[in-house]
Amino acid sequence: MSAELLDLSIAELATLLRDRKASPVEVTHAALDRIAKVDARLNSFITVTAEGALAAARRAEEEIGAGRWRGPLHGVPIGLKDLFDTAGVVTTNGSRIFKGVVPAVDAVVTTRLKQAGAVVVGKNNMHEFAFGSTTNNPHHGTCRNAWNPDHIPGGSSGGSGAAVAARLCFMSMGSDTGGSIRSPACLNGIVGHKPTYGLVSRRGVFPLSWSLDHAGPLARTVRDAALTLQVIAGHDPGDPASASLAIPDYAAGLEGGVRGLRVGVPREYFFERATEEVESHVRAAIRTLEGLGATIVEVSLPHVELAATAGMAIISVEAADIHREWIRTRPDDYGADVRPRLQAGALFSGVEYTRAQRIRALVQQEFREAMTRADVLAMPNNAIPAPRIDQTTIPVRGKDVWVMALMPSLTIPHNLTGAPALTVPCGFAASGLPVGLQIVGRPFEDATVLRVGHAYEQATEWHRHRPAM
Repeated sequence: MSAELLDLSIAELATLLRDRKASPVEVTHAALDRIAKVDARLNSFITVTAEGALAAARRAEEEIGAGRWRGPLHGVPIGLKDLFDTAGVVTTNGSRIFKGVVPAVDAVVTTRLKQAGAVVVGKNNMHEFAFGSTTNNPHHGTCRNAWNPDHIPGGSSGGSGAAVAARLCFMSMGSDTGGSIRSPACLNGIVGHKPTYGLVSRRGVFPLSWSLDHAGPLARTVRDAALTLQVIAGHDPGDPASASLAIPDYAAGLEGGVRGLRVGVPREYFFERATEEVESHVRAAIRTLEGLGATIVEVSLPHVELAATAGMAIISVEAADIHREWIRTRPDDYGADVRPRLQAGALFSGVEYTRAQRIRALVQQEFREAMTRADVLAMPNNAIPAPRIDQTTIPVRGKDVWVMALMPSLTIPHNLTGAPALTVPCGFAASGLPVGLQIVGRPFEDATVLRVGHAYEQATEWHRHRPAM
C-alpha cells in the first residue's frame, strides 16, 4: 500500500490523509525509500532531509488525528528547488559558493507551505545559480530525465521535474526566469505553472534576474498545481514586486470547461521554431480544445521573435549585477558554462539594456492586443523533446540549433510579459520522450489558464503515463 500511495495525485492523497485512511508517516517513509532506491540514477536531490521530514510527518499525523486538518497539502511530501531558503537546512543555489551555507529563516514560500502542513523531503538539484537549461551541474552532479536518464531533465529546475515525474515527491517548487519551471515539467511529462509576475513572493528565493524571476509549482496534475498556488499566492510586503489583490479559489473554478472560451493560436514564431513532430502533437491538442467547445482564433505577435534575444540580454545584465563581487573575487568557483555568461553580462552597455527593455515593452503591447481577441493562447512549450545530455546542437527543420538557446526560446516571451503560463503533457515523441502544450493567459487570470489546462488534461490520458523507473 505504501508504494501505491506515491502514484496518487495530491488531491487523491489528501482525501485519504484527511479521512485517516493513509498516514503521513507512511507516505513520507515511502517517498524517502523511493528516493534511496531511485535517485542514485537521477540525481534529482542535492539534499535529502529525512529526519526533518519524518518529524513533520509525525506532527501532521497527530494534528489530523486530533481533527486539525490544515488542507490538501497537510502531510504531503514535497521538494524545493535548492534556491528556496530553508531555515536550518543548507541551501546551495546549485553552486560551490553557497556550499554549506545554512539560512537562518525560511523563504516566504517555504513558510507558507510548512504552514499548510506540507512535508519537505529535500532540496532538488538545479542548474548552477538557475542560469541554464540542462541541470548539468558541475558541483552537485548531472541530473537526468525521468523518462530516459541519457537525456536532460531541462532546467534550471531540472531536479524538481525529474523528482515529481519519478514519484519521489508529489510537488516541487521551482523558479522560472526564462522557462525554468515549464521546460523541466514539459520534458519530464508533468505539469508546470509559472504564475503571474507578482502573484507569488520571491523573498528568500535566490535571484537570477529580479525583473523576470517567478516562483511556482511543478506537479503531476493541474489540480495539484492549483492547490499549491492556493497556498503560496498572496501579497508579501517584503517583496517589492508583490501584488496586493484578492486571491480566488483556484481549484473551485477548474471544472468550468472551455466552452465559449477563445483560444488564440499565434501565427508567428512558436510553431515554426518547433520540430514537425512537436508541432503535430500541439496542433492535435488544440483540436481537442476545439472539440471541447473552445473557439480557435489566429492571433498575430509580429515582434515576438525578438523576445528571446531581449530576454537573455536582460537576464545577463541583471545576473551580472547580482554576481559582480563573486565573479571578480571567486571566478574559479563558477562552472565553465555559467562563468562566461556572467562575465559577458557585465559587457552589455546601458544602451543595449535599454533597447532590450524597449523590445520587452513592444512584446508586452502586442500580447495585450492579442489577448483582446482571445481568452488564452496555446502553443508549444518546448521546441524539441529532451535532448541527450552530451548533445550541444540539435536539428530543427533542417538547421542545427544550439540546445542552450533552443530550450527557453518558446517560454521566455512570457517572462517578459509576466503573464501566467502553464504546460501540460500532450503526447510523446517517437523517442518515447514527452511533449508539452503551453497555455498562456492575461496577467492575474491564472484561474482561467488552470481551467483550460484542466479541461484538456481530463479529456486526454497523457498525464496518467509514468516513467518506468
